[in-house]
Amino acid sequence: MTIMLFALLAYLLGSVSFAVVASWIFKLPDPRTYGSKNPGATNVLRSGKKVAAILTLLGDAGKGWLAVIFAQYYAPLWNLGDEGVAVAALAVFLGHVFPIFLRFQGGKGVATAVGVLLGLNPWIGLMALTTWLLVAMIWRISSLSALVAAMLAPIYAVIMLGFEEKTLAVLLMSLVLVWRHQSNIVNLLEGKEGRIGEKSSTNL
Repeated sequence: MTIMLFALLAYLLGSVSFAVVASWIFKLPDPRTYGSKNPGATNVLRSGKKVAAILTLLGDAGKGWLAVIFAQYYAPLWNLGDEGVAVAALAVFLGHVFPIFLRFQGGKGVATAVGVLLGLNPWIGLMALTTWLLVAMIWRISSLSALVAAMLAPIYAVIMLGFEEKTLAVLLMSLVLVWRHQSNIVNLLEGKEGRIGEKSSTNL
């Protein structure tokens, strides 16, 4: 029962969409109505409001980090080990991707995954973030950066954590991230994927 409570609380936290919150604060259109229609920082950036995109990025990453940090603190108090932390890590990520507050139509989970990784082990998070930044600097394509970082994250986790429950959580997150980027993979193969910073053609 305790581990289910961990999962539920982390999932509800993950379900808070900072893309929608930031857009509401700055009186921007709902990010689900333009661009990629994805409630995430990259799509909010297409509105032209960089501050809103930064708030979205920090909020989505922050909730992933917070869920893991709380789990790491409280799991031992409730006689839970790494499995409690792993469940919370995966649950907050899935909350972002399938948020109950947005009828289970959420973002792709990149920022939240980075937050989770930073919470699990700062070095894993920094390696994944560095991978994303390097690919983004070279090709300026957010989805490509996310895919490369997602595929390498489980390797980083094995190096830093070994084979354990938290590593499995990282692997599952990576698989979901790749699955969520199916349309982006098609666009990448066809040379149609948009670049970072491009504004939506939709009238904002």
